[in-house]
Formats: sequence, C-alpha cells, structure tokens
Amino acid sequence: MAQVPQTFFDALAVRSWCGLALEALGRAREEIDAINVYPVADGDTGTNLYLTVESATAAVEAVFEGHQAGGDRRPTLADAVRAMAHGALIGARGNSGTILAQLLRGMAQELAGDEAPAHADGEGLRIALRHAADSARQAVAHPVEGTVLTVASAAADAAGRTEGDCGAVARAAHEGARAALAETPARLAVLKRAGVVDAGGRGLVAVLAALVETFTGEAPRGMPAVGGPWSGSVRTTGPVPHARVEEAGGLGECADGGAAPGAGPGGPAFEVIYLLEAGDAAVARLRNRLDALGDSLVVVGGDGLWNVHVHVDDAGAAVEAGVEAGRPYRIRITHFGAGDVHTTGAEPAAPGERAQRAVVAVVPGEGLAGLYAEAGATTVLARPGEPPASGELVQAVRRAHAREVVLLPNDADLRHTAAAAAEQVRAEGVRVALIPTRSAVQGIAALAVHEPERRFDEDVVSMTSAAGATRYAEVTVAERQSWTMAGICQAGDVLGLVDGDVAVIGQDLTATAEAVLDRMLAAGGELVTLVLGDGTPDSVAAHLETRVREGYLAVDTVVYHGGRQGALLLIGVE
Repeated sequence: MAQVPQTFFDALAVRSWCGLALEALGRAREEIDAINVYPVADGDTGTNLYLTVESATAAVEAVFEGHQAGGDRRPTLADAVRAMAHGALIGARGNSGTILAQLLRGMAQELAGDEAPAHADGEGLRIALRHAADSARQAVAHPVEGTVLTVASAAADAAGRTEGDCGAVARAAHEGARAALAETPARLAVLKRAGVVDAGGRGLVAVLAALVETFTGEAPRGMPAVGGPWSGSVRTTGPVPHARVEEAGGLGECADGGAAPGAGPGGPAFEVIYLLEAGDAAVARLRNRLDALGDSLVVVGGDGLWNVHVHVDDAGAAVEAGVEAGRPYRIRITHFGAGDVHTTGAEPAAPGERAQRAVVAVVPGEGLAGLYAEAGATTVLARPGEPPASGELVQAVRRAHAREVVLLPNDADLRHTAAAAAEQVRAEGVRVALIPTRSAVQGIAALAVHEPERRFDEDVVSMTSAAGATRYAEVTVAERQSWTMAGICQAGDVLGLVDGDVAVIGQDLTATAEAVLDRMLAAGGELVTLVLGDGTPDSVAAHLETRVREGYLAVDTVVYHGGRQGALLLIGVE
C-alpha cells in the first residue's frame, strides 16, 4: 500500500507509523523469534513486539474513529501519541515489548505536554527520541549494553547530531540504530557465541525503518534479513534451543543485560507480567521487592497505571507484591521450561488428545466470563478500553485444545482482530469458524443453541442464525459532547444504543433503559436478556422485568451480572 509522506509529525503521521511498524514486524516476526537467545531463548521476541505494536495501533485507530463519530476532523498529535503509548502499555508483551512501550511513552511525554504543538518538526522529533531512550533506561532495573537499550540510545545520539526535517532525523536515527545493532554481538558475549544480533534491537530497527517510511514515503534500502550480513554476526541455522542462557560463572542474566543478583545457575523459572493500578510511592517499593525476588525487572508506565515484568522462581510472591502495591490484573505467568502461558481466569492447554470442538469467546466482564465458562466456552476477558490483541485470541484457541473451534468476538470492532487470529490458527491445522457477533448478548444466544455432537457446519449455521436473530443494545454514559443519530448529546447524558447506533438520549438511567427496551420489543420478541454492569442498581433490572411482564405477553426475561463491562446495561432481544 502506497504511503503519503508526512512532512511533520502529526496525528496522521502517528497513525501511519503504527500501521507501517505493524506490517514490518509482521514480516520479520518469525526471523526475530528465531534469533531470540537473550535473556531466555524462548523464541518469542518478534511475536511480543508485534503484539505490543498491534495494541498501540488499535488504540490510535480507536481515537481516529472516536473523533470522526463526534464530528471532529481528526485528533491532535497529543491525542494520537497518548493513545499510542497507552495502547502499547496495556498490550506490552515480554521484556522487549515492555521496553518498547516505555520508548513510546517517553516520546509521548515530550509530544503531548501542556504546550504540545499541533505538529512536531525535526527538532521536536530529536527531543522525543532522546527522551524515549533515556526513559527506557530508567525503567530497567539493571541496564547493560548490547541490548535494545543500546540500540535506542544510539538512535537518539545519531538523531541529535542531525539537522533537518523529520525525514532527515528519522533516517539518522535508523542508521544509528542499525550500526549499533551490528555491534551488539561484540558487546554481549551470549550473542557472539550464538552468532546473532540482539532480537529486541532488531525489532526496534524495523520500527525505526517504518518511521523513515512515514516521513519519506520509502522504506530504507539495503535492509538485510535478520540473519544477514551484520558486522561480526553470523546467524545460526535455526532457533536456539528453548533454555535459559547463562554466562560464564553460572549467573543468570537480566533481560536488560548484566548479572542478576541472586539468580540461580539456571536462572528463574517463571516470567511474570501484569498491569498494575498503583501510586508512584507504592511502585517504588514494588521495584525493590521484585528486584530482590528475581531478575529481568522492567516497570514502565505512570499516572497510576504500570506494566510490570520480572523473571522469578516464586511467581506467587511476585503477584502478591503487586497486590500489596495496588491492583494487579491481566496477570500472565510463563514457565520457561514448559513454554506455556497461564492467564487469570483461563485454563491451561489440555494435554493429550484434542477435543473435537470448542467455543472461544471474547467477553466484556468477569460476570459474563463466568457465565460463558459454565456453558463450556474458553473466554478472553476484554476490559473497558483494553481490547484483546489477535495473539490473545490465538492463545485462547490453543488453550481450548480442539480440532474445531467456533470463535465469538462479541464486538464489531474486533472483527479484523478475530479474523487475523482465525487465519493464524487455521495455518496450525485447526478448523475455525468465525461468527460475527457484535455483542455479548448475541454470543449468549449463539452459545445457547451450540451442540458439539452435531456436524460442525450445522452447528455453526445454527449458532450464526441465533446470533443474527438477536437484536442488541447497550445503555451507557456520554463522555463528551458529540453528534449522534438521535441528536446532540452532552457529557454525562445517558445514551441508549440499539444495534450500535444512538437511539435515545436521556437523563435518567431507568427511563432511558425502558425507552430502549420498548423500541426493541416494538418489532416483537420472545426473550429479553439483561446484563447489569458494575454500579448499576438491581432496581433497574427489576423495573424492566416488570415492564416486560405487564406490557408484553409471552416474553420472558433473564438477568445476569456482567461485572466491569464498560456499559451500564446490555440488552438482548431474541
């Protein structure tokens, strides 16, 4: 796809950069995975970087869509870079992904300040790259040279020596990063022994190449393959065995380089990652606690939200430390020896024989996750403002451990993400059917008619039909003034959306919900499903149940508690 060069760093440039970086990492992902030897040869650095940028890209796209829906022409540079940094933060995977998230956050801090310009010129980009590299180093407990941190610093140094527009600065940063990457085997013995460059640094070079293309319209030429003719580097013939990398003397190494204090001869057994809501003082204490427990400690973020990454032998202690500091969630624990990933609320992949069929569903709240799980589905939790990446859906399909899988995205915005996941697992030999459910209540209807004993095609047709026959609505609160199909709403108004469009604007939750329900039942129906969000009084459901009982004959009502699902109320009518 041809790219229109961007003269300045503005919101459109941020959008283009994210898209191009995602494409570049998609092309290089497998090769980067194959040279991943440090700090753990687990072959996932390319994948982790891809998933991190995928989350950043989705967040930027959501900002553009939100402004278009509100009647604005486009978001500001500050809007776009904040979204990019936040998306990367909540979607960061592994050590390299976490560091990349901090690099993007460092740029955002410079480009989205109180006096942020409408767009940044070459000097603004130089300053942003410098702050990015410095903030990433500060986020790492024990920085060492020969890693992605070295590559980031070299990029910032080269950019700082360059005069000119954003294109010239981006080219200089890319060339500086590429030269530093070629030197990583000379600076880190484990890379030299394996004959490879640093995988995280290689991924950053790809991201910076995308930045060059954003401003010039052309990708840098002469970019060698991952195992290509780097100075002093020869690629191994295949992925390095899945094992902890050790240096002479028997000490494990930190992901950021350097000996890890207290690490055993084989290094810690687990990688622990979680998002954390906590204050600065609590996070400072957490850093000290986790640094004593293990190695590879990286804590990034700020303003009350953090992404924590550490390698430990006692995974429970690392999580407990997070609980003491604040509220940890999206907890992921990987056992290096087994190569498996466990997510809270999810079952590990089943050993042995595969099941014949399974349902994998994205659900917006803990309550619905429990309901879907009771019905036999494998669930992926999507918290408000934190849509899952395609990699999370792929992992869920793998956990389901079935030959045939029905995938329920339960959100129109997840259609492309779910399609990408389905394509990936099909390549692994799993038969996947994607039912385009746009709401969790449509997923409930589909799951209700699911019969794993019948033929796959028949089951999919039946589930698709049930979902399609279910109208869906949600009641929520407007965050800002905007134009809607029902008129202009103000911040704080109660909105009733039917099939994705605003149909009712009101002031009272119960009255608005009743108006939405009446609109839906005007076309008929047999079953009403109500899903209450956190903070929605049970009296709302009681009022609506009475309304259905007294005003609509032969219509049943079921009520569920969805938990922290974003919307105050979800409504389904079958």
